[in-house]
Formats: sequence, C-alpha cells, structure tokens
Amino acid sequence: MKLLVTGGAGYIGSVCTHALVRAGHEVIVLDDLSTGFVETIPAGVKFHQLDIHDIARVLTPEAGFDGVLHFAAKIEVATSVARPDVFWEDNVGGTMAVLAAIRGAGTPRMIFSSTGSMYDSAATPGKLTEEAPVRPTNPYSATKLAVDLMLAGECEAFGLGAASLRYFNAAGADGSLGERHTPESHLIPIVLQVADGHRDQLMLYGDDYPTPDGTCVRDYIHVADLATAHLLALDAIKPGRHEIYNLGNGDGYSNKQVVEAAREVTGRPIPVKLAPRRPGDPTASVAASDKARRELGWHPAKPELHEIIADAWAFHRATWQHA
Repeated sequence: MKLLVTGGAGYIGSVCTHALVRAGHEVIVLDDLSTGFVETIPAGVKFHQLDIHDIARVLTPEAGFDGVLHFAAKIEVATSVARPDVFWEDNVGGTMAVLAAIRGAGTPRMIFSSTGSMYDSAATPGKLTEEAPVRPTNPYSATKLAVDLMLAGECEAFGLGAASLRYFNAAGADGSLGERHTPESHLIPIVLQVADGHRDQLMLYGDDYPTPDGTCVRDYIHVADLATAHLLALDAIKPGRHEIYNLGNGDGYSNKQVVEAAREVTGRPIPVKLAPRRPGDPTASVAASDKARRELGWHPAKPELHEIIADAWAFHRATWQHA
C-alpha cells in the first residue's frame, strides 16, 4: 500500500514507519518536528515538514494514497491542563483537517493513535474492555475520545474504514528508536534518567492505594508490539466500519515493581522519594486486548517487563552518550 504517516518522526510513529517499510509498503511521512526527530525517518522515505493542518497539500486526489496512519498529536497531560486550547486546536482541529483531506482524496482507510487513558477504570473492576465506560479526566484524553467519536460518524456517513487503537502505556525501544519527550512524563524513561544520574531521585506519588504494595498499577506494552498491531489493523479494516481495539499486555505492574525491575536491569540503586497521591491518578489500569487478539491475530512478542525496560535502557544509554 501507499501510506501517509502523520507524526512519523515521533516515538511510536517512527517505530511504526520503520515496520511499514520493512513490510514492503510505500511510506511518506508528514511531521512538523515540534517533538519529532528527522533522523528517525528511514532512509529513502519521502518527508514533508508540515503542520498537520496543511495535510491537504500532500494528501491530494492525485497522490493515490491507500491509507493514513495518524499519530500527529500533542500528548503531555499536564500541558493539556494548562493549555487545553492548544490541544483542541492541534489534536481535534488537526484531525478535522486530516479527515477533510481524506474525503477530498477518496482515501479508503485510516488508523488513529488513541489512548486507553480515557477509560473510567475506577468504575470498572478488573481488566478494561472496549465496552468499558469512558470518562476523560484531562483535555488530552478528551481530545482522543473526541476523535474516536468523529471517526465513528465519518465511517458511517462517508464509507471510510477506520480503526482507533487505544494504547495503554507504550514503553521500550526498537533499536535506535525510543522515547525522547521534553518534558518527560512517563514512568519508565524517568526511572532510567534517575538510574543514569540525570535526575537525583524518582518522585513516587502515593503508596497507599488498595494494591498489593500500595502503588498504582499499569499495563506496559512494548512499542514494537504496538507497531505490529498497526500492520495487522491495516489489513483488517473494512469500508464503512470503525473499530476500536485496546492494546496492552493484559498484565499490571505496580510503580514499585517497575522501579525494582529497573534496578535489576540497570544495576543502579534508583533513589525514590515518596510523595502524596496526584489528583486523578487511577488505582489500576490494565487492558483486556482479547478483541485485538481475536480479530487481528495480534499477540505481543515482548510482554515481559524486564525486556521492555532493557530495550529502553539500551536506547537511553546510547542517546545520552551522544547527546
């Protein structure tokens, strides 16, 4: 297929772009490089440095695209609370521009990078299925839900085939492709920054949750396994249908378990300072990915926490050494 990848120079977008190229697809990347890195784009892949709102300059009827994989979005939760206007403009307004270009070009399929953080895990005991109630607690996850709802209408009205892939906690690295956010807000890369001496200590928010060790529990999914799901979803999309798939390992790890695993992988002490709970942090969030396994034939190849952290650590060390 000929595919346009928006946000293809970012963390998950770049890993997926490389996987698409390896699978034999013709890939074009569009990214404004506000958070992405041009060196992550595979050699020989055509690149357009453009704002997402200008996508119609690339996604034209004459271009002959078979699909769009839409990763371009702002993701930092705290920033979304401080500047919700920017998130609505980029994440929702930007996707409106994508959908307008798709309609104009007659592009038949789209995959959207969504999030499992929109689920109301407090109201849902056990693992979260696609039918679990949604209740976004911040503008970031609200924008992702808004796009999921937009896609449902788009598919019904115009015959688009689309899939929203709701990631849980993407982590790990695929060789030279890894997580480089500024500011960094995700637990595993922050823990590794402490391990490597670039932070003095890890702030651990809350140790009085109703979990075995008192800390929050999360589902971590290797970024390479996410990429595999995108390739499988491309083949499964049907015209006029919008499908939602949760992507997680189905295993929960507490914050303390993540720290201990990182200590074992890195051989570093990783000092921890306890702090009060943060408002809005759910006790546990673990995916039920049965639908993706059943309908896509997707099975994570790297589900083990130590392997996820080891891949992230190798990337982290290489990146900091050359920074």
